[in-house]
Amino acid sequence: MKDVLEELAAVRRTMGTASVPAGEAYTVELRRRYDAEIDDVWDAITSPERLQRWFKPVTGDLRLGGKFALDGGEHGQILRCEPPRLLKVSWLYGPDADAWPGTSEVEVRLAAGPAGDTEFELIHAAVVGEPLLPTYGPGAGGVGWDLVLLALGRFLAGSEITGHEEFEKSPEGREFGRRSAAAWGQAHLAAGGEPEHVAAAVEATTKFYVPDPT
Repeated sequence: MKDVLEELAAVRRTMGTASVPAGEAYTVELRRRYDAEIDDVWDAITSPERLQRWFKPVTGDLRLGGKFALDGGEHGQILRCEPPRLLKVSWLYGPDADAWPGTSEVEVRLAAGPAGDTEFELIHAAVVGEPLLPTYGPGAGGVGWDLVLLALGRFLAGSEITGHEEFEKSPEGREFGRRSAAAWGQAHLAAGGEPEHVAAAVEATTKFYVPDPT
């Protein structure tokens, strides 16, 4: 449990705004350091063989302008690719999402650190309407990205990677979900969210990611 909570504490979370082709969007932004060389981190997030070991299988035309699809239903187009420092993709989920192109983009930025480490930044900008953002706040996507960064950290450290669903159902995964939702509540407050709204959003997010056992 300790290493999982340390991984959670390693991330700096903010909520902001950005412009995407479809209009004004809100952002969830995650920043942390990985104890790995920048080329290793870049390869881990762009190599199909390595991606499937810690994230999900990916298929498609994996070059600038090409389209990709992940095993979980996420798909999009590669908008920018500047090895080993910047990757930007459109990020859609489900077949109905194709009716609203330009509404969601994910950008990953890497910078080499002074000690052979890597500064990692992920920004997800999305035009999100009712009920997602008002009900769940930034935790709607933020908790999921926290889980992704946790898996990447374990992979880069050479730890065993369990299935995402298996981890989320485990006691440590459920505690991770609760604490991640609370951390995104703090980011929401820092961005000017009303305390009552933030508290309700954290509760809704927690119930979504950590449902009562059945």
